[in-house]
Amino acid sequence: MAQAALEHVNITVSDPEKTAQRLCELLDWKIRWKGSAKYEGFTVHVGAEDSYLAVYAKGTPGDPAAESYFTRGGLNHIGVTVDDLDAVEAKVKAMGYEPYNHADYEPGRRFYFDDEDGIEFEVVSYA
Repeated sequence: MAQAALEHVNITVSDPEKTAQRLCELLDWKIRWKGSAKYEGFTVHVGAEDSYLAVYAKGTPGDPAAESYFTRGGLNHIGVTVDDLDAVEAKVKAMGYEPYNHADYEPGRRFYFDDEDGIEFEVVSYA
C-alpha cells in the first residue's frame, strides 16, 4: 500500500492575508498561492514545499462557529513541528499571544496558543 501524507487543511479565518503573514513570520513558511475562492471569498495557501494551510475568508462572513471540541467535525487545533521550540515561543509572545499548556512528554516538548480567530495551534519540537 502507498504511504499517504497530509497535503493541506483549509480553515476559515477573518483575514487570510494577515493570518498567512503571521504564519510566515512565526514558522518561516512562505505564501504558495493566493486568489479568489468559492462563495466570493479569498484564499491564501501558506506553508512549506509539501504541505500547507489554505486560509480562507468568505465574501460575507457568517457567525463564528460553536466551541470546536463539542462540534462534530470541528477543528480542535492545528499541530506544527519546529526545530527550536523556545525561539518560536518567543515569537509567539512578541506577537502578543499567550502560550499555555506547556508539556514535555514523548515524543516531544510542546505548547499551545490561540490566534485572534480562536484557532488553537499546538507547537511541538522533537529535537
